[in-house]
Amino acid sequence: MIRAALVLVFVAAVAVVMVALTGEPGHATLVWMGWRIDMTAAAAALLTLLLTLLATVAWRALLWVVEAPRRAARARAEARRKQGQEALSRGFLAVAGGDGSEARRLALKAASLAEDSPALVRVLAAQAAESAGDHAAARTAYDAMLGFPEMRLAGLRGLMQVAQVEGDRAEALRHAQTAFGLARTARWAWRALLEARLEAGDWAGALDLVKTAVDRKIVPPVVADRARAALLTASAASLEESDDPGVLDQALEFAQQSVKIEPDFAPGVVMAARLLAADGKAARASGLIETAWKSAPHPALWLAYRDLRTDETPKARAARLAALAALKPEARESRLLRVESALIAGDPVGARAAARLLDDDAPTARFAGLMSRVAYANGEPDEARAWIVRGAAAAQEADWSDLDPEGRAFAYQREDWARLAVSYAETGELIHPRFERHERAMSELPELPSAYVESTPFVRAAETGGSLMPIPDDPGVLEPPPAPEGAAPRRNAGARRRLASGPRAAK
Repeated sequence: MIRAALVLVFVAAVAVVMVALTGEPGHATLVWMGWRIDMTAAAAALLTLLLTLLATVAWRALLWVVEAPRRAARARAEARRKQGQEALSRGFLAVAGGDGSEARRLALKAASLAEDSPALVRVLAAQAAESAGDHAAARTAYDAMLGFPEMRLAGLRGLMQVAQVEGDRAEALRHAQTAFGLARTARWAWRALLEARLEAGDWAGALDLVKTAVDRKIVPPVVADRARAALLTASAASLEESDDPGVLDQALEFAQQSVKIEPDFAPGVVMAARLLAADGKAARASGLIETAWKSAPHPALWLAYRDLRTDETPKARAARLAALAALKPEARESRLLRVESALIAGDPVGARAAARLLDDDAPTARFAGLMSRVAYANGEPDEARAWIVRGAAAAQEADWSDLDPEGRAFAYQREDWARLAVSYAETGELIHPRFERHERAMSELPELPSAYVESTPFVRAAETGGSLMPIPDDPGVLEPPPAPEGAAPRRNAGARRRLASGPRAAK
């Protein structure tokens, strides 16, 4: 209001100046209680505006004095509100930091100050009690929250967490079920129910939950598809050992559905291929593996591909594996498979040539084991042992052939399938549960003689001056065939010492 009055005075002053400049100042007379005042019209206008401004200022000053108590009350309320908000903020930070006693102190302070945020005060009180380890007080606080519609979901989640801490799985599951029926997008409740189904091995129930999650838009379709593929494969694995043809048909149906959803999901592809091969459909099984290899090569795929046929020679098997590697030649697994196929074919020179294409900047134990086999096949046991030493200190890498004595990949237990389903759904990457648990498995490094012996091709050739003994057409045989009867090798310890201590030729 004062600003408006000032504006009016300024406008009037400009008007008076304009009137004065025109040479017609005008005339005004004021008669009041026997007094008479004569003045120009411009002066009268200015006087009127000045009196108006003074009256306005006096009125505002009077209002300021009258409203002082109310203004002070508002200031005190604002200060309390700020203190309450600060107590709430510090209290939640204390909960996040795990300082339960400080959180409870701040919760009590916030309860007396933050009267305009009762919901936040209740949440802080419950979480502070839970952080302090007072489960009874936390349960009481969360129970109190159930009486408020806007806080019921938070109360149910808190009660579920308290029940989980106390080990009451049934009670926690009941709260999660209630919350899942109450809120369509409560992802935490859905996750709790899903984990319970997975832990129990209820693959069908887990599949229903995944479908519900997609309908409610709790998870994106890509996550749901990966989860369904893993769960269908787990369902097939649970039926694979049955002798009932009908059950095996159901297992095959589950595996094929998994492959249809995720064609490059190695466990599903391997399961479907194994069941198809057992049903006499090796060609279809080969097609599934080849399609998956083109998309995402995986060690378990070529192992399953290798075992599809058992009536072929090593060279024929090597040719078939080399053809599989050629489907995606730039992939690391394809380059490793070319080395494996050359070893299976008994072609150490080809294996050495294929190994040169591998990147050995940061070799794993699996890579070192493969290079050791290549070196030994080429008659270089000293280099093979060097690779074994290097592999013993290298990082481990699962080759997916060491899950059971028969070498079958993905021979998982129920809890392993549950973990795989969650991990693959969320990240799209496969896990090796037994490898992660550091369980004892088949060694990735080959067994070689601990010192030079006469039976090694390298030493025999050095002693006799002849050429290296040929490697047999069997990748499982590392030792050379026995010497012909009557042909006793010359014993030359000096030659062996020279081989062990002398400089090696440049390669």
